[in-house]
Amino acid sequence: EINYQQLPLPYAYNALEPFIDAMTMEIHHTKHAAGYTKNLNDACVAENVDIKTKSITSLLASISKYSTKMRNNAGGHYNHELFWQTMKPAPASAPTGSFAKMIDASFGSFVDFQKAFSDAAKNRFGSGWAWLIEKDNGGFAICTTPNQDNPLMPEVGCGGTPILGMDVWEHAYYLHYQNRRPDYIEAFFNVINWTEVTRRFVLDK
Repeated sequence: EINYQQLPLPYAYNALEPFIDAMTMEIHHTKHAAGYTKNLNDACVAENVDIKTKSITSLLASISKYSTKMRNNAGGHYNHELFWQTMKPAPASAPTGSFAKMIDASFGSFVDFQKAFSDAAKNRFGSGWAWLIEKDNGGFAICTTPNQDNPLMPEVGCGGTPILGMDVWEHAYYLHYQNRRPDYIEAFFNVINWTEVTRRFVLDK
């Protein structure tokens, strides 16, 4: 039987320390994210979705046809799979090449991008995500979504393809940072895998 699968982490649970601690990574991956994947598969069975032919991106594009359970868990599965892959052990190197030029064209500079992305993540009220997206009409933009919504879902107001996502649910940082979300956001920039983010940008062509 083919179903939606949670991939193993591409690094050890402690590999992102001191920026993201091992216990947070283990609980986040094996409990929270694993739960979204299991519940997504359960929802697909309950709602007669042919998971052999329905990619996660096509499911998200038509998510308004399905239940709230499907929406929350399809988003949770997709968002976390992107999140794990777009991080790596420190140090994070800055973007290069055509990707870096697009950052500069869209935001002014890499520093300006960092500030805009950080501000968006800080200002996302409650649980949700901050995204760097490639806009449907070209260029980059930053947006945020509540809960486990993402830019691939209709009517979330983003209008593009996510290539970097930052989880700002408290379970992503609370053990180490408690209520200090800005400190977690600052730390996140040390573990971004810009090679993978750039790969997703190129794939979207």
